Amino acid sequence: MENGWTSTLTPGGKWSGQIGRGRLVRFTALEAGANVSLLLYSSHDRSERYNMPDTLKAQHTAHLTRGHVLMSDNGRVLASIVEDSLGWHDPLGGCTTREGTEAKYGATDFQRQRNDWLRSGRENVTVELVRHGLSQRDWMPVVNLFSKICCDEQGAMRFIEDHCPAGASVTLRTEMDALLVVSNTPHPLDPRPAYPSVPVRLEVLPADKTADDDYCVHFRPENRRAFENTWNYYTLLGSDRT
Repeated sequence: MENGWTSTLTPGGKWSGQIGRGRLVRFTALEAGANVSLLLYSSHDRSERYNMPDTLKAQHTAHLTRGHVLMSDNGRVLASIVEDSLGWHDPLGGCTTREGTEAKYGATDFQRQRNDWLRSGRENVTVELVRHGLSQRDWMPVVNLFSKICCDEQGAMRFIEDHCPAGASVTLRTEMDALLVVSNTPHPLDPRPAYPSVPVRLEVLPADKTADDDYCVHFRPENRRAFENTWNYYTLLGSDRT
């Protein structure tokens, strides 16, 4: 597609970049069992970023799918989920650490294994944050695309295996100019004993203008208010709605 861009996140890989508003960001699992940890920040003000508590409580949900939006801590919409073949993505489980990765899969390091060493989500994201003048102080809860967790009667979180088949995809639409940070590393609750090796295709494509009758806009009244906050923000900046 014209003005499109495609890349592949290799297992253990990471990526970050500035994406203008009014773009589609599509993730496709090229094999079964994928997990991609995602963070979003406003390009214009990095102190404005994805807010997990506001996103979930405003939309009365504990998971994310088509119609849901990723809200910032200023009550605006950073991105909306416009397509989803799975129906469930995890905003609660967090991402892997160096300690957890070594405890589950064994100790590795770059000096000995070179590019075959097993990366953690926290390390990956921290490296990408530093590239953009941010640090570990700018962390917040991640969205784990392609993963599903449920809570049992005792409140313990349980990872749902075989949730993500090969070819599963989810598409975000950027509603603000955003810094996107992603890590293709395992979900911390994934029980598989071997480090998952699942490549994920990342595409950035043009999107149609967000209309007043858009599905995500009207998914909940809170969504509509967050969109209005976003549109007003760009109107005051002198930029028309996408």
